[in-house]
Amino acid sequence: MTTRIGAVVMAVLLGLYLVFAGFYATVLFGTGSAIAIAIGVGLLVLAVIGAAFIALEIVFGIRAERLAARLEREGGLPDEQLAVTASGRVDRSAVDAVFPRYQAAVESAPDDWAAWFRLALAYDAAGDRRRARWATREAIRLERAAR
Repeated sequence: MTTRIGAVVMAVLLGLYLVFAGFYATVLFGTGSAIAIAIGVGLLVLAVIGAAFIALEIVFGIRAERLAARLEREGGLPDEQLAVTASGRVDRSAVDAVFPRYQAAVESAPDDWAAWFRLALAYDAAGDRRRARWATREAIRLERAAR
């Protein structure tokens, strides 16, 4: 739920940025100065690039959330209760103990999107966000190909 709220907040902030960037770009275009016009074009280009990146992140989040919901409906989410530290983070040694099982599952069934998604959850629990996103992207790709 907080992911959706964060996505909505980011979309609203991006919308405000686009409005202000568009307004200031038109003001700069109206000056007639070549430098001001170039800055106005730069504002618009950066706004479009930012919008594209935000849109890609929102789509990624929606697809990952759908996979998680599907895996939960199918009863395929990991069921381990991992120990947590006083700060609330999962204990690294607990993750290290269960991680090989998820890695082996992916190695034995490299075309199984559910195995990849469980591996992504293990990476996320271990704090390796980069690999978690990579494994989630692979799970999304495999699930879409299986349709």
